[in-house]
Amino acid sequence: MELIEGVVRHYEWGSLTAIPELLGRPGDGQPWAELWLGAAPAAPSRVGARAEPLDRLIAADPVAALGPAVASRYGRLPFLLKVLAAAAPLSLQAHPSAEQAEAGFAREEAMGVPRDGPRRMFRDRSPKPELICALGRFEALCGFRDPQRTAALLDTLDAPGLDPLRRRIDSLPGPQVRDVLAWLLSLEHPAAAALAASAADACAVSRDDDEWSGLRVAVAELGTRHPGDAAVVAALLLNHVVLAPGEALFLDAGCLHAYLGGTAVELMAESDNVVRAGLTSKHVDPAVLVEIVDGAAGPVPIQHPEPVSGAVTYRTPVPEFSLQRVDVDGMSSVAAGPSVLLCTRGCVEANGLILDRGAAAWVGAGEPRVVFHGRGTVFCATVGNHR
Repeated sequence: MELIEGVVRHYEWGSLTAIPELLGRPGDGQPWAELWLGAAPAAPSRVGARAEPLDRLIAADPVAALGPAVASRYGRLPFLLKVLAAAAPLSLQAHPSAEQAEAGFAREEAMGVPRDGPRRMFRDRSPKPELICALGRFEALCGFRDPQRTAALLDTLDAPGLDPLRRRIDSLPGPQVRDVLAWLLSLEHPAAAALAASAADACAVSRDDDEWSGLRVAVAELGTRHPGDAAVVAALLLNHVVLAPGEALFLDAGCLHAYLGGTAVELMAESDNVVRAGLTSKHVDPAVLVEIVDGAAGPVPIQHPEPVSGAVTYRTPVPEFSLQRVDVDGMSSVAAGPSVLLCTRGCVEANGLILDRGAAAWVGAGEPRVVFHGRGTVFCATVGNHR
């Protein structure tokens, strides 16, 4: 078990302050969007005083680092832990299932799309489910809303320009929401821009304080940031979610989402497969996105589990990862290796290693349990069903 140094990723939507404050460092004027803690080859954490990349440490002896079961199944650390700090909305996107990732990777390989090129969507053969757990107020769009509820939302908007969308939603016997999305994203630019402007303008002028107020504010802001983008209208089809600290969302393959703002711990399968539909200057492919999107509609299951013996376990129904939050007040313990630990509050001792706020540690398979002493909060990311 050793301390690790995470890698900061600077993206235009990142916060100037949230991650520097967590790490106890001064900001440098750049947006600090993500802090990566793991063994992703693109940005592996550095281990201990010798600053060895974690992916190399694992590759040198996978069985010792990961344990026989994980080493045999994956041959690498199958998850990536992040701190995500969004000062502006991220793109509207979805991630593929294992089968979709295999097919998409093979297709782009056959087409000769460079794996590190800006138009590449399937950079590996792995799925990318993820869990987002709020450290503060965290706002997102996530999953399709029931069409009847969307019709109720549209009734609050005085915007004749949105009538084409209303007709799609109201049509009988009833559209699949994915079909509505496909129609929106296939519109020629003039029609898409007109709908986007109608949606943003109507949301901006509405003054009603009701259940849709937060979403209308979000759509108006998206319209200002991304004028003419059909994804602004697509936001009206999605559940608007505001997480309180400690609450979480699990996003499985195909879940259409956009993170709008806030700071959170994010845990995902180690993959870089992203298909975008809009709200970004990066490459978008609406046709492929519609292919992989889960068309199910309904409310989002927000997780707010109760602690057991000071530990909260989040629902992560995938084998690649599992997440616990441990609120230490005296002494606590969790099953560990292979794991990555992150302290987000206070100061704790973990198997003799001191973790101040912002500190992280790698726990190899040789440490089957971690015992905490002190007062603080530690997130423990480990592999899922491997024992």
